[in-house]
Amino acid sequence: MIQYIAIIIVGIFYLAYFAKMLGQRKRGIQTSQLGKGNKVKRTMYIEVTLSITTTVIVFVMIASIYLNTSLISSSVVRYIGILLIGAGTIVFITAMITMQDSWRAGIPQEEKLQIVTRGIYRFSRNPAFLGFDLTYIGACVAFGNAVLIVVSIIAITMMHLQIVEEERYLESVFGSDYLMYKSKVRRYM
Repeated sequence: MIQYIAIIIVGIFYLAYFAKMLGQRKRGIQTSQLGKGNKVKRTMYIEVTLSITTTVIVFVMIASIYLNTSLISSSVVRYIGILLIGAGTIVFITAMITMQDSWRAGIPQEEKLQIVTRGIYRFSRNPAFLGFDLTYIGACVAFGNAVLIVVSIIAITMMHLQIVEEERYLESVFGSDYLMYKSKVRRYM
């Protein structure tokens, strides 16, 4: 039963992600900016590594759920993991909806987007990344095995590094408006 719940929630997470990308593509918006354009070497490395890691983790997470792997046998703890996956999915979808067409994966090179500070962005500067993190942590709690845990740690680390890169970008584009927002709202929660 726990596997089916997890597969449904993870399916909703990734269905929302790809639906948003396809919807933007139909309007001529290139959502994925990861590893594209003329970026400094550090940014390019982080984005390419993040792209690879977040692709690999999908397969590792689904295999871990399907095989029902877990280092923890407690049903209560495993359901807490499912709740974290659900919370991550809700936070992620809410962030995507709030961002509307300003949502991108990676730092855009030639587009100037609007700074979004409303909705869920009043409580977190990076709720989409927080949604990913909660989903990965929840999967590790519910179905954790060595491979899933290692890939999740790498993905969460790369997302944090991407956040740092994006914050530099946002400071350079939006200046004092972003700095004021940054002083009022925490990076994650």
